[in-house]
Amino acid sequence: MSDKKTDLRKEAEEMVASSPEKPAALSPEETRQALHELRVHQIELEIQNEELRRAQVELEAARSRYFDLYDLAPAGYFTLSEKGLILEVNLTAATMLGVARSSLVKQPLIRFILPEDRDIYYGHRQLLFETGATQVCEVRMLCTTAPCWVRIDANAAQDTDGAPVCNAIMIDINERKQAKKQLLESLEQVRRAVETTIQVLVMAVEVKDPYTAGHQRRMTDLARTMATEMGLSPKQIEGLRMAGVIHDIGKITLPTEILSKPTKLSDIEFLLIREHVQLGYEILKDVESPWPLAEIVRQHHERMDGSGYPQGLKGEEILMEARILAVADVVEAMASYRPYRPALGLDAALEEIEKNSGLLYDSRAVDACLRLFRKKGFQLEGTRF
Repeated sequence: MSDKKTDLRKEAEEMVASSPEKPAALSPEETRQALHELRVHQIELEIQNEELRRAQVELEAARSRYFDLYDLAPAGYFTLSEKGLILEVNLTAATMLGVARSSLVKQPLIRFILPEDRDIYYGHRQLLFETGATQVCEVRMLCTTAPCWVRIDANAAQDTDGAPVCNAIMIDINERKQAKKQLLESLEQVRRAVETTIQVLVMAVEVKDPYTAGHQRRMTDLARTMATEMGLSPKQIEGLRMAGVIHDIGKITLPTEILSKPTKLSDIEFLLIREHVQLGYEILKDVESPWPLAEIVRQHHERMDGSGYPQGLKGEEILMEARILAVADVVEAMASYRPYRPALGLDAALEEIEKNSGLLYDSRAVDACLRLFRKKGFQLEGTRF
């Protein structure tokens, strides 16, 4: 610092010596005043120098704190050029990749991404520089010991020269991906267990009442096709299929004589038959399943205006899967032979649901059913579970 002051003093003296203007002679009073002003100015400069020194110390401390936060952050940070070269990277990102930070600079980031995922990364990088919109992608990278899943959140920016760059955050999501994989595997195990249970129940129905078993298969085939036509999710359609093939499971508790009675049912017998939805619910309510099978089975005789049974539910209170089953159940039952009556025919069945669309039956389900039969050539057929 003293050497710098000496150099500045020397430069100032040279400038004064080379000045063409010579200072005028000062009186003693003027000289004292000038010296006073110079002393005050010197003190001001010293104060300013001290303030500058403190500001510089604070700036260095803040810079140090910033780099500590940047380097030791729980996420990886890096800056990329428009060509995808790493311009700057923090210690966390280097540690995640198992590469010295100095070795990462000027390297293409794509080099550290698994070949199978490079197109994903490249597409998002291209979009970012073309549109400036924030991009998020999940890719597998070559980490320290093995490939690992990371999420990259990238934003468009500019460097000090105004050139476009990408500032990105890299977050390790490997544990989340593993947990999701284990969850899916557990759900698949549950699904297989439920399907095995359903198969057993279907076989029980077939032994007890072959007619009911055939009705359940035909109705399920129609309901599943309706659900697909309506755009339900694959999960909902699978649950609908599961519920459909056992929607009358409660009938296995009823006397065979009533189920196969060739004449009209008495009022008491009809009341017993109506109990099958609640009985089916009791059979299924403790079965662990990704779908509300017991509720779907219990609700498939509910009606949109609340006139159904067993709970008298209305409109949106009824599960969509149950509303679809209700329409498919009526159509299949009316169009097919019953032990106590001949088939009423498909035309009569379609007329029934069309006439009561929105009143007894869900209008979306009715519309899908009518389209299938009248425009797409659907036919009721027996299907294997």
